[in-house]
Amino acid sequence: MKSVTCSIKNGCIDNARQLPSPNRNERPNPDDIHLIIVHNISLPPGEFENNWVDDFFLNKLDAEQHPYFQEICHLEVSSHILIRRDGTSTQYVPFHERAWHAGVSSFNGQSNCNDFSIGIELEGADDVAYTEAQYVQLAQCCKRLIETYPLLSEENIVGHCDVAPSRKTDPGESFDWAKFRRLLTRL
Repeated sequence: MKSVTCSIKNGCIDNARQLPSPNRNERPNPDDIHLIIVHNISLPPGEFENNWVDDFFLNKLDAEQHPYFQEICHLEVSSHILIRRDGTSTQYVPFHERAWHAGVSSFNGQSNCNDFSIGIELEGADDVAYTEAQYVQLAQCCKRLIETYPLLSEENIVGHCDVAPSRKTDPGESFDWAKFRRLLTRL
């Protein structure tokens, strides 16, 4: 596997396309970043390789384009990073700011995970295998985040399902945690 070739400056990863989302605000304590939450997303559900996720995180989703969009277009959500099926990344919120990705959530007794976590979306679905390029990019990104933010660790990388188990199932049964952790360890 290639070594980590990305870097983080001013809260932004240099190998990601930058599309600033309005759905963000200041963290209560920007030095208390100690969790990475892995999500999945596809819009409409199960469809990939389009720009609907960008539009959703930028509050530009056109409700007339798909019936499902009518249900979600009013939501104001974001994530720090989206990793597409080909491994390319888009960053919507700088890491030192709070993205609105976890919703009602709790980790180790702490509620409001958005306050202290980084949200990484994988373009995918619970029951669709993720690509090799996504695993590599996710591992490289997480490794760089751990090196940049001292409270992060390999042990504090969880799924959305782990912080909101009654509401969320992502990244789903198709996410291979063992494979991801092997890649992360090899970097």
